[in-house]
Amino acid sequence: MRRDYPNLCKPLSIGGLTFRNRMASAPMGATDILADGTPGPRTLGFYEARAKGGAASVTVSELVVHPETDGSQMLHLSLSTPGQLGAFAYVADAIKRHGAVASIELSHSGQYAGTYMVDKKAKGELCQYGPSDGVRPDGLPVKALTEEQIADIVEAYGNAAALAKRAGFQMCMVHAGHGWLINQFLSPYFNKRTDRYGGSLENRVRLAREVLAAVRAATGPRFPIELRMSGSELFPGGYDIEEGCRIAQALEDLADIIHVSAGSYQFGFSITHPSMFREHGCNAHLAARIKQVVSVPVATIGGLSDPAQMEQIIASGKADVVAMARGLLADPQLPNKVMANRGDDVVKCVRCFTCMAERPITQTRRCAVNPLIGRELEGLEVASAKAAKRVLVAGGGIAGMKAAHTAALRGHDVTLCEAGDRLGGILNTEEALPFKHDMYELARTYERLCKEAGVHIILNQTVDAGFCDAFKPDALIVAVGSEELDLPMPVVEDAWVISIDELYLEDADPGNDVVIIGGGLTGCECALLMAQQGRRAYLIEMGPELAPDANIRHRPILLAELEAAGVDVLTGARAEVVTLKGVKVVLADGSERMVGGIGSSVVAAIGRRSRSAAVDALRDGAPFVRVVGDALRPANITFAIYEAYHAALDI
Repeated sequence: MRRDYPNLCKPLSIGGLTFRNRMASAPMGATDILADGTPGPRTLGFYEARAKGGAASVTVSELVVHPETDGSQMLHLSLSTPGQLGAFAYVADAIKRHGAVASIELSHSGQYAGTYMVDKKAKGELCQYGPSDGVRPDGLPVKALTEEQIADIVEAYGNAAALAKRAGFQMCMVHAGHGWLINQFLSPYFNKRTDRYGGSLENRVRLAREVLAAVRAATGPRFPIELRMSGSELFPGGYDIEEGCRIAQALEDLADIIHVSAGSYQFGFSITHPSMFREHGCNAHLAARIKQVVSVPVATIGGLSDPAQMEQIIASGKADVVAMARGLLADPQLPNKVMANRGDDVVKCVRCFTCMAERPITQTRRCAVNPLIGRELEGLEVASAKAAKRVLVAGGGIAGMKAAHTAALRGHDVTLCEAGDRLGGILNTEEALPFKHDMYELARTYERLCKEAGVHIILNQTVDAGFCDAFKPDALIVAVGSEELDLPMPVVEDAWVISIDELYLEDADPGNDVVIIGGGLTGCECALLMAQQGRRAYLIEMGPELAPDANIRHRPILLAELEAAGVDVLTGARAEVVTLKGVKVVLADGSERMVGGIGSSVVAAIGRRSRSAAVDALRDGAPFVRVVGDALRPANITFAIYEAYHAALDI
């Protein structure tokens, strides 16, 4: 057959193994880890889903090799823990039985031990070790490893690799990037040692070489070793890409593949894990540069999920392999879809960081666009219904489309009615925000998926009680969404007030000076957009902080973007009245201030409310009625998709 993405679909041989394509599942933290570091059953299902989805290799993350100096709440592997080896063997089997290569990441967090621990008190009681004495930015002391401890850690890498091979893993990844221990030794910023492990590049790569050599000695030939490194640390004082090239050259004789990432945990979370404010594939240039100077295959990673872009990366010789983490959370079937020429059906990652925000909060994995993450054991396939029903979905936003698509896959006769002239609902507003284009594209993807699944779509059709009486559905999914709240303060006549919907959907001109009332996620994004367009943006928030509704990973990145863009922010400020000369606000100390001036527009971004009247009118519209998404309560895309998916399964 002719492949739409021939380079992505080519097999690749490394270290005696044949990889079925060029798409790898990068390390992603396990979904359930038992108290002793053993992978739980959900973890098996989590990794198996990526193997079933067609990835060439699936890497389990992160096996902590030396718990004595790394108290991170991650996986451990020891013969002294009953059942632990067997649990890893089952995970390896679950990956291999679907044709993927089973790999495992060997790791030591160094001075960042405890990073993902939920119990912050226990985290504070750990002893963090690194190459040199110091203090972490959060105030925790760091103690330099002795040469005896280093030797013990090197041996532990070999022992862990041997046990992983015994459990059935076919290769391993040595984590030497992102600010973890080996990277700390490579980095001139972190490594201030004066012994044979510090100073010159030859000394700083010594630990990495010893670790790689220990792994090779323990596993023998035909067990590929993948070295994960940051091509550049991308912060002042860290190493740059040219030194990254020299590091790669110094280590390539001990590695079968070099996996090039970027950045460091302390200084560049949004670089290591590219945020929505960065271009997709923004770190691929690092892999391309390193590929020029090494003879082993090179993998790239960073915000990748578009098959066309990944095809271009391989075709142009920037890398030999593309690795994905969040992209395969959003759609584990991505490689299978690419292989089957169904690239347009890929549900792409929207880079919202929901997946990464849940780990330190609840110790779970969730994905905004994939309701199965962490719940893979409940079933990956949408089961056919015992009897086909006549299903009516009211509302064509993301919740309505997800419900309609899922119900259609179950074999139901599904009709989706949308009151407006196009599907997408609130996601259509994201078309105006360049940094949220992935959200808008998600709406277009689900519109296409609904049509392919046979959903009958009727636009410009409001669903009310009369319509239901005539339609006679067996099941009704109410997804009529939400509406904007009006400003609660007085607004003088002729004041220039614009709603978010008018600004984004109707292309209203806000002028050169814009005052945004409401500093939640929506207001912050609006202020950022205005500033990026070259307008003077003022942001007024009544509460003490901005974007409290943003998750803990996305929020600091968003706030940094606002600061860099020069948005004028007022928190603890209550808008009293909107005048022709700006907005009068009362500050926390009781003083008053005018924000904006003559000619300033005012954008209302104070929130949304469910269309409760429309919902109440449909409560008796069918024998089975379920309310989902913003129609139930304004929340976020994660809840909307999850509720809609399960509503369709319940029919």
